[in-house]
Amino acid sequence: MVKVTVWHETVPAEESEGVRKVYPEGLGAAVAAFLKVENFQTRCAYLGEKDDGLPEEVLRDTDALIWWGHGKHHLVSDETVKRVVEYVNRGMGAIFLHSAHLAKPFKALLGTSCTLQWREAGEREIVWAVNPAHPIAAGLDAHFTIEHEEMYGEPFDIPEPDELVFIGWFKGGNVFRCGAAYRRGRGKVFYFQPGHETYPVYRQKEVRHVICNAVRWAAPVSVAAPLTCPHAKNSIETLT
Repeated sequence: MVKVTVWHETVPAEESEGVRKVYPEGLGAAVAAFLKVENFQTRCAYLGEKDDGLPEEVLRDTDALIWWGHGKHHLVSDETVKRVVEYVNRGMGAIFLHSAHLAKPFKALLGTSCTLQWREAGEREIVWAVNPAHPIAAGLDAHFTIEHEEMYGEPFDIPEPDELVFIGWFKGGNVFRCGAAYRRGRGKVFYFQPGHETYPVYRQKEVRHVICNAVRWAAPVSVAAPLTCPHAKNSIETLT
């Protein structure tokens, strides 16, 4: 069974009023709940917990990490970032949602500022599957519509995706690479833009379907131990 850790910067009891209206159980818990329905083994982790919720023992027991953050990126310690990046390089999958484009582990993995244009106006977004053969797009129509979403627009300062799966078009005219996949070391990384916290985006079946597909795609067969480079003996001595 695939083990998923859903990381969120805010515990349910401390969510804003706007978030509680949409996700009374907490945004992170809402994501974990629909993953459980799909028979993933899920847990929630929060910023205020030990080692930012992601100590060594949690990452060691995680196949795919889902990250949602917004206003507290700066509070994540450099030590936590280093652990997350190490585990991705060893094979753990990582899925960054919406405003997690500015998450410190995401920026460390991609090596760019990951900045973008944005506008919070509750616009309609049409998400197009531009790579319909990709496993993350499996089972979806050519496009689906999100009635109200925060606009994220190009230019998006990310490296060229290894695989671009989705692009989004907004009513205001902006377009955005809203589903971008990467490989880092032995791990897989996916960024998916939909999911502003005051809109019920994670209640929508297509969005849930994408995230579940992303977990299946990102989860490793196994996570490797850290590689070492032992000193090699002289080849002539070895042959003799």
